[in-house]
This record gives sequence, structure tokens and C-alpha cells, in this order.
Amino acid sequence: MSEVKKIATRESYGNALVDLGKEHDDLIVLDADLAGATKTGIFKKAFPERHLDCGIAEANMAGIAAGLSTCGKVPFISTFAMFAAGRAYEQVRNSIGYPHLNVKIGATHAGISVGEDGATHQCLEDLALMREIPGMVVINPSDDVEARAAVKAAYEHVGPVYLRFGRLALPVINDTPDYKFEIGKGIVLKEGTDVTVFATGLCVSSALEAAEMLEKDGISAKVVNIHTIKPLDEELVVKAAKETGKVVTVEEHSVIGGLGSAVCEVLSEKAPTKVLRVGIQDVFGESGPAVELVHKYGLDAEGVYGKIKTFVKEN
Repeated sequence: MSEVKKIATRESYGNALVDLGKEHDDLIVLDADLAGATKTGIFKKAFPERHLDCGIAEANMAGIAAGLSTCGKVPFISTFAMFAAGRAYEQVRNSIGYPHLNVKIGATHAGISVGEDGATHQCLEDLALMREIPGMVVINPSDDVEARAAVKAAYEHVGPVYLRFGRLALPVINDTPDYKFEIGKGIVLKEGTDVTVFATGLCVSSALEAAEMLEKDGISAKVVNIHTIKPLDEELVVKAAKETGKVVTVEEHSVIGGLGSAVCEVLSEKAPTKVLRVGIQDVFGESGPAVELVHKYGLDAEGVYGKIKTFVKEN
């Protein structure tokens, strides 16, 4: 059996920017002294005149991008999720969100899979923070194919977009001829009858593998890739919940405010359903090898499998 190809979505981000840059002269990339880590250095090498290093000053970078957008440019600001959603939150809210400017936010190194950098750099709250900003589109791609498509869709969308990327290399799962990315539309990856698993980002591949393990136990799990947290595909969420009667959400984010909360909000209003939220349980992360942390916090296939199996059997 051939080894599954793995690529970090931050790499996909950098490569997608270069591809777009070849087609669109109005695309400008800004980073906060992290071009190597965020992979915007790839764009800098190709288009040095359209890359701006703003230094370790993320709030200022957000303001510069806001100004550029009013001059007909399409700026992508790039830094770690902790700094994009955390340190620069006020500027993103007031200078980009409030006037609904055409600025894209490329936030890399999100979640516990940042690894050894530890809790201070493992942003587990960014999806919650960004989806609260009126008019902000929030996207969390699951692999290289989806990340590239998401960057292109973000460029084409008029208005602010938050793109979440990771440091850890992920299995490529969307390299199929019929794959289509559309903002606000979830993708059914596997049909099932006993439980619906809504997953996002890094956890999509974990959910798919867990579903295969559940099949051996006689549990049929429907797996849905929710790459867009906002706007959420409410129609698909409600339809799938009604079909299976049980729902599990899986995310590399706090269970408070992210995908789990978004799904529960919709279902509580339109189709009350028993839901299990799998994610980070109201705790900070810690320093350690990324793969080991994903396992410890129960976000790998083994952990997701165990949680879903217990949930289905007890409910």
C-alpha cells in the first residue's frame, strides 16, 4: 500500500498565493516578520514588489491592509492565528470588519498541532472570535487541495475572510476529479445511517478514518467536511441530523464557540438533536510533539473513534 501524501496547509497557502499572484496584479501580501513560517516567503521570492514585511506589529499590519483595500488592492495579511485573531483582534474588528473591507486574513499555526511552541502559541479560540465579527467569512480547510481552493475563493469573495491554516502536514484527502469548493457549502465524504460526524480542518481525516473503524463495529457513520464555519451550511446540517438522529462535531479548537457551537446553535432552533462536541475541552494546550498532542487530546482517529462509539452506544 502506497504511503498517503501529506502537506501542511500553510505550505498550500504560500503556493496558492503565488498562483493567484501570477493572475492578479492587485494581490498584495503582508506578513509580520514570519514569512518563513507562514510560507509567504514563497510569494515574496516571486513578487518582491508586492510583499510587505510589517515587522512584529500585527495590529499595524491590519491597519495597513485596511488602507490598501480602499485603494483597489486585495491584501492578504499573514501571521500566526494567535496574533491574527488574538493580538490584532481590535484592529480586525474595527478597521476591517466594521467597514466590511476586502481584506483576507491568512492565519497559520492554529490549534494544538503547533506543538512545542506551547499554550501561548496554540490558538484554540480563533474560530469563535472571528465568527462573531459581523460579515466575516471563516474557513478552515482540511488538506492541501482544499486550502488552495479556499485561498482562491477568498480572493474572489468581496469582503473580509479569515483563513485558518496549520503547521502539521495533513493527509491529502480531496484529490478527486469531482471535488468542488464553495464557500458556505459542506461536503458529504461518506454516507451513514447511525450518526453524523461534522468535522473541520485537521480533524476531517481523523473522522474519516474513525468512520472506517466504526464500520467494523457495526456503526454506520456519515462524515461531513465543514470547511466553512461561517456561513455555516445550515441546510446540510439540519438534513443530516434528521437522517441519523445523532450528531458529533470534531474540531482542533475549543468546544466553546467553534464548529460544535455553530452546529448546536442551528440544531437547537431547527432540529433538536443529541450532540457530542469533540475538541479541546475548555483547557489550554501544552508543549509537546504535535502528533502526540493530537493523540493526547483525542483528536486523532483512535480518539475520535472511541468517543463516537461510546456516544452512539449510550444514546
